[in-house]
Amino acid sequence: MPSISPHLPILIIDDELESLEGFELTLNSSGFNHIRTCRDSREVMGFLETYEPSVILLDLSMPHLSGRELLDRICDRHPHLPVIIVTGRNEVETAVDCMTRGAFDYMVKPVEPSRMISGIRRAVELHEERLEYQNFRKKVLKDDLEFPEVFMDIITANKQMRSIFQYCETISGTGKPVLITGESGVGKELIAKAVHTLSKTRGRFVPVNVAGLDDLLFSDTLFGHLKGAFTTAEDKRSGLIQKARGGTLFLDEIGDLSLASQLKLLRMLQEKEYYPMGSDTPFETDTRIITATNRDLIRLMEKRQFRADLYYRIQTHHIDIPPLRERISDLPLLLGYFLEKTAAILGKNKPTPPPELMTLLSGYGFPGNIRELESMVFDAVSNHKQKMLSMDRFKQHIEKHQGTAMEKEKREISLNPFFGIDPLPTLKQAPKLLFSEALKRSHGNKVTAAMMLGISRSGLNKALKRAGIQ
Repeated sequence: MPSISPHLPILIIDDELESLEGFELTLNSSGFNHIRTCRDSREVMGFLETYEPSVILLDLSMPHLSGRELLDRICDRHPHLPVIIVTGRNEVETAVDCMTRGAFDYMVKPVEPSRMISGIRRAVELHEERLEYQNFRKKVLKDDLEFPEVFMDIITANKQMRSIFQYCETISGTGKPVLITGESGVGKELIAKAVHTLSKTRGRFVPVNVAGLDDLLFSDTLFGHLKGAFTTAEDKRSGLIQKARGGTLFLDEIGDLSLASQLKLLRMLQEKEYYPMGSDTPFETDTRIITATNRDLIRLMEKRQFRADLYYRIQTHHIDIPPLRERISDLPLLLGYFLEKTAAILGKNKPTPPPELMTLLSGYGFPGNIRELESMVFDAVSNHKQKMLSMDRFKQHIEKHQGTAMEKEKREISLNPFFGIDPLPTLKQAPKLLFSEALKRSHGNKVTAAMMLGISRSGLNKALKRAGIQ
């Protein structure tokens, strides 16, 4: 069983050595090995001043300082720490009293191992999520980055992108799966690399595009095979999971993965182990999985093309990168960066862009996002012959792709009635806007307007009165 120890220790408080050893054995057998024990309840508060646990297992019947007294002190000074009461008292009144005092859970000895492990898992996850939120909130309020150098390759001055950087710093050390969503060309792999670098793991960052991989190729690519596993398997081959051990495996285009391969990935994430092709013996893995997609996984789940259980596994942390058209203020920075980079590659002097170029680019939707802008700049600089950069290649590109972008926007508008509405109306404003639009489309005919809205005429009259529409 691979280690799943929380970053912070699990503290077990019980005056009976036999109980401590039993709890520790149960936890170790389930992968928890970051454990501290304490037999003297008088030492606990001093311990908490020095070390912060992720969860506390507390016995009620102890000499010197009882479990109830200790529970009160912990909840008073460290209200964020989850405390699980583990006691031999099977009394409803005692359980209710402990929960009222602030206990996270109440378990009666002897505790079923599965009951104990599930309770500890929930407590650890809750505590880690709370710490992540607190750290993220501090970073946002300070508007500061601890490791700005990690994001040097991502050219931006956008506040939303800065919040994403802060979130990356917050989640990097958890080791949990990350789902990165966003349109093609927004820089999903750069964000994945940043999370890996921030995690400071000993292993490598291994990227793989899973689009187009059938189930056999997916299994062989990720898990590898033994000699003789199939006809052409003449030698043993390690998969990418093995190459990324102790590091990060980045699975791009996860939305295109077949259902059979999705199940194999799910099992690996759940069990922290995998089977190379041709092997009956599982291999343990501590590889972090980061996935990315430009597809709508929620819609794919509705169509039963993507497993819901896998979705909730891979999006423990979720980063959604905004498209370039939503951060147009970054255009001058990106344009300058790509002009300098392209000129260096082609061995030319950096050309001067005409002032009108920014106006032209600002009105374009960039369906290919930053990757498309880089391609446009490379094409323009490749054909550049004068000191001032010509706008002709940019105009040709935009004229060629504008129609496609407009058609895509029309499709999005037809699928999403809120497309382009920014900001969204408040709940108080929305009914009035909806009723006004229905009356406008029905030319003031209340019967028709009510049919449009799926309500009766009397219901519409009441709604209009509440909304203050004459």
